[in-house]
Amino acid sequence: MRNAHFLVIFVTCNYKPMSLTWNQSFSDFETYLRLEKSLSENSVQAYIDDVNKLRRFFTESILKDSPAEVSYADLKEFLVWYSSFNDNPRTQARVLSGIKAFYKYLLVEGEITENPAALIESPKIGFKLPQVLTIGEIISIIDVIDLSKPDGHRNKAIIETLYGCGLRVSELINLHLTDIHKDEGFVTVTGKGNKQRLVPIGRKALKEIDIYKTYRNNLSAIKDENIVFLNRRGKKLTRAMIFTIIKNLAAQAGIKKNISPHTFRHSFATHMVEAGADLRAVQEMLGHESILTTEIYTHIDRRFLRDTLNLYHPRAI
Repeated sequence: MRNAHFLVIFVTCNYKPMSLTWNQSFSDFETYLRLEKSLSENSVQAYIDDVNKLRRFFTESILKDSPAEVSYADLKEFLVWYSSFNDNPRTQARVLSGIKAFYKYLLVEGEITENPAALIESPKIGFKLPQVLTIGEIISIIDVIDLSKPDGHRNKAIIETLYGCGLRVSELINLHLTDIHKDEGFVTVTGKGNKQRLVPIGRKALKEIDIYKTYRNNLSAIKDENIVFLNRRGKKLTRAMIFTIIKNLAAQAGIKKNISPHTFRHSFATHMVEAGADLRAVQEMLGHESILTTEIYTHIDRRFLRDTLNLYHPRAI
């Protein structure tokens, strides 16, 4: 009996837990992003996609069975490999940001004792101003909408809401009828991390939404009853559908700029700043956590002022 007791102690003391696997670390990281950080589904997927590039590289090329086995030198080798077929500094920086978040999480959770990504520097990114539409271009897009078609008034309401409120495309497609406070002139917007904010909405956008609701209510079957913008089957529009609508309208209007739903958000902010709106107010309406993010539109404003000088001052050229 004494020997048996000794054997149990020997086995217990020499037991080593199974090392952290890529699959388990991915699952835990995803849960952390979704529940603890309260990130949107799109943000969660972006992080997971970035880290998945790392996993594929190590499991297929270097045979690292666990993220805990990856060293600083290994990460540098991954970045050299990734940059060999993707030389866009912004894309590289985004992927590195996801990897850094992943290893920071593992460190905090005690899965690793040193963070191999801590000393890796992000690639230098040049300052890039976002694409912006002029007021005339926005009007031309609205003018080409065929209001005789069933989705005409819906599409016009979409453009007026995107531009009139400066919404992200995810905020637009998830807008509820109960989010619209017509008498107060505000809409409740659910942004990144499920954070809600009140955004003013103008009379033009409210008018177009009211007109569209008449057509909306005549749909044969409405499945997403509280969602504002629906497809012909009565279901919530997808992000891809909003992109397609805008691309088609821009082409019909003869606009050569490469635009997306986010272009209307940039245009909203730019036109507000150009007209003299307080930067803090624009920050609040856009839902930016930091005023530094909003300050990009002051750079656009200065470019506007320079162009105005060159156009109108008799001694500018």
